[in-house]
Parts: sequence; C-alpha cells; structure tokens
Amino acid sequence: MRRRAPDFRRPARRRFVSWIWCLLLVFLALGTMIFMLQPRRGAPIQDSRKSNRRSQRETFDLKRELSSATSFARQLVEQMTLAKAYLVMAKEQGNLKLAGDLSSQIRSCQRLLSQAATGGKRITLEEAQPVISKLAHLILKAQESHFDIATTIVTLKNHIQALEARVNAATVQSAEFGRLASEAVPRYIHCLSVKLTVDWLSSSSLRRLEEDRRNQARLVDNSLHHFCVFSDNLLAASVVVNSTVSNTDHPQKLVFHVVTNSANYRAMRAWFLVNSFKGCTVEVRSMEEFSWLNASHSPMVKQLPQSEESQAGHLGSPKLDSLLSHLRFYIPQMFPSLEKVVFLDDDVVVQKDLAALFSLDLRGNVNGAVETCLEAFHRYHRYLNFSDPLISSRFDPQGCGWSFGMNVFDLVAWRKADLTSVYHRWQERNSNGVLWRTGTLAPGLLTFHGLTEPLDRRWHVLGLGFDPDIDNRLIESAAVVHFSGRMKPWLKLSIARYRPLWERYVDYSSPDIRSCLAQSQL
Repeated sequence: MRRRAPDFRRPARRRFVSWIWCLLLVFLALGTMIFMLQPRRGAPIQDSRKSNRRSQRETFDLKRELSSATSFARQLVEQMTLAKAYLVMAKEQGNLKLAGDLSSQIRSCQRLLSQAATGGKRITLEEAQPVISKLAHLILKAQESHFDIATTIVTLKNHIQALEARVNAATVQSAEFGRLASEAVPRYIHCLSVKLTVDWLSSSSLRRLEEDRRNQARLVDNSLHHFCVFSDNLLAASVVVNSTVSNTDHPQKLVFHVVTNSANYRAMRAWFLVNSFKGCTVEVRSMEEFSWLNASHSPMVKQLPQSEESQAGHLGSPKLDSLLSHLRFYIPQMFPSLEKVVFLDDDVVVQKDLAALFSLDLRGNVNGAVETCLEAFHRYHRYLNFSDPLISSRFDPQGCGWSFGMNVFDLVAWRKADLTSVYHRWQERNSNGVLWRTGTLAPGLLTFHGLTEPLDRRWHVLGLGFDPDIDNRLIESAAVVHFSGRMKPWLKLSIARYRPLWERYVDYSSPDIRSCLAQSQL
C-alpha cells in the first residue's frame, strides 16, 4: 500500500488566509446591505420633495384637464354628455325612473367638476370612480332599452335645435342688455343736467350773461376754426371742448357749435356759460330750432317713428338712429355761412392741436376721414347688404371703410355736390331696412362714396370702447382717440386702462360735479 506524501505546509498560514477570506465576505455582505438600504431610506424623501415642488409650480388648469385623454375630468364630461342625450330620450319615452336616475348622476358629475374648478385641484380616482361607474351602469341600462334609432335621431335633432334657439335668445338678450347699459346715463351726469337746468330757470343773471357774451360775428367768421359737436350728454360734450382747447396754441380762435335736444338744452347753455374754456366761443343750440328739419324735408324724420317701433326686433340702437345722430348730414344747411368744419363725436378726446386740419388740402373731396380697412371687418360688405343688386352693382364689397368721429368737411364742395339730397335718396331706398340695418356709417359710406380723402391714421385712433389691446405708442401719437364701442369712458363698464384719458379733462373741482358725485354714491 502506497503512503500519502507528507504535507510540509505550515498550518498557521492556512488559518490566516481563511480569516482574510471570511473578513472580506463579511465586509462584502455589510456593503451590500448598506447599498440596498440607503436608497430605500432616501428615495421617498427625495421623491416627496420633488413632487411637492412640482405641485407648487404647476397650477391646476381645468381646460388642460379636459383636453387630456387620460384625465378623469374628461371622462366625466364625456359620460355626462352621453347621459344627457339618453336623458332626453328617456323623458320622451316616458321612462321617468331612468330619467330621474340620470338627472341625479348628472348633477353629481356637475358638482364634482365645479368643486375641481373652484378648488383648483385635480379629480382623483377615488372621487371619479363612483360617479363614472354609476353613469356607465345607467348608460348601459339606457342602451338596453332599445330606443328606436329613427326616433332617437329625431329627438336629438329637436333637442339640438332647441338648445340653439336658447343660445340665440341668450345672445340677443346679452346684446340688448349691453346696448341698454351703454346708453344709460350715469346718475351723476343726470344729476348734473337737472341741477344746471334748475339753475338756468331760476337765475336771470345767467340769461343776461348769455346776452352779453353773444357774438354773432365770430359764429360765421371763416377765418376761425369751427367745430361741430352733436350730443345729449353734457359731460361728454364738455370733455370734447375742454380737451380741444387744452391742446391748442390759440384757443381764442376756436368756435364750437354744440347742438343738443330740448331736454339738455338749458343745462348745456348754463354749463358753457359758467365755464370759460380758455376764451373759446361755444354756441349751444337745440335741434328743435331747425324748423325746416321735418318729415316733409327729411326721410329720416319720416322714418324715425317706424324705426323706433321696430328697433327691438332688429337689435338697433335708438341713439344711433335718432335724429340727433343724423344731424351730421345737414351741417351745410344748419350753418349756411361756414365753409369748412371739423366734426367731432361726443365720445372722443382730443390730444393734439387740430389747427392743421383747417389748412388740409382735401383735393376736391368733401370728407376727410381716417380709413379703417386694416382689418377685414371694416370693408363695405361689413355694413351694406351686397345681396341686393342696388348695392352690388354700384359698390365693391372689399371697398375700404372709414369712420365718423373726427371728420373734416368742405362745406363748399358739399353744397356743390348736393350730398344731402344724395343722403335723402339712399334713406328713401332703405325705408324697409334692406340695404343696411342701423346707424349712420352705412349711409355715410354711400353718401360720401368717391368723395372721401384718406387722412393719416394718427389723426384718429378708434376702438377704445371695445379693444383693450391697442398699442400704447399708437394712442400716444394720436391727435384724437375715439371711444367707439359700447364701453364708454363715463360708464362703469368702460375699459379701466383708457379711462384716465377721458377723466383728465373732467373738471372735478366743479362744485356741481362734486355734489352730484357725492349724491350718486349714497
């Protein structure tokens, strides 16, 4: 038998190597445990901080939620829309139990969406799941009722038509309310008019002062600068006059011809008498003084009662169709001695000297106006009915429109062309309201067609009564800013950004204005 070879290795060395391997294995195990435990402890803290920061940065947007295909808000809206359709059909078929259940869940869905919108937080799964499940169950139940397809189509069509009718009625109502709000006279302006009327009737000194200041020679002097303002708003007319004289080098050369109605006539006479306006001349007249302006002479006067009766159905404006607004077409007859005038609407504010307008060469034209055709909706087709051959055969639907508000009129050329008769002919042709609906711009475009000289845009900037985004540089460069639109500067619904442009020319130091403002706030 062979013997095993003797082992000459030292036992101590083998034990030392074994200990080293054991220690390495222990350290490896500890390192592995530390590595595995460390992310578990830190990760939730880090994730929660990130999620908190992210939630703070991101704000809830319901519109964005509704556009997301995976959001619970969108699922709720889609389910609710389908449920509303089946609700209509259930009512038509007399299934009142199903209709009641659908109505209840639709209200729950609306309540949940409303809470999300007002609270500014997303709808969670726990909130949405019960409502979605119940709606889905009811929709499935409705589908199992086997509604007739033809009946369903007819029912839904009738429902859609009814909704469209309600939307149209709401639109008409909103427009009518907007019109009423824009034409309502604020309490303090009405108070001022009444107070001044009482002062005029009770004070003989005011009437004597008017006689002393009457200067007939200046009213017909063509070397002076004549302005026409037709208004039934005392404070608005005052701002037009005040802003014009405040921005001219020679206010003594200005003559204002203010025409109003009988209700405001005495108040305006009193106001312009007690306020000097830097020495300019202000003539106040009542439109009732022009006795020749009657139904036998003017088609507009003849049509006025009819237009007032029918304006509610046509969304017209009695102010736009009033005789006071149409007086602009009779300026040559009202002021037969004048040769050139600048017409200003009562919702404008003058910011620059307008003296240069009186030396402006109109190149044989009658009307100098700023064109408004930079936007497509200010073309002729916007104001006139081109389906009528009388209009389509004579005018270009893409013709460039212009605006009233600040116009230079050559009255000599006007009389030569007999444009008031042209205006009368168009008014007679539009007696049934087919060619245009309301307002003065449409007949103005027809009357002055081919006789309008375009002015630099900076003379007249429009839109401060409806457009909140007009460039500040354009406003600052404008000679006249026009609060065209329904948000007039003297109303609470005016655009706050533009209101100071008008208010800076209101004399708030006047005791009458202060008194009326105080009374209106009671």
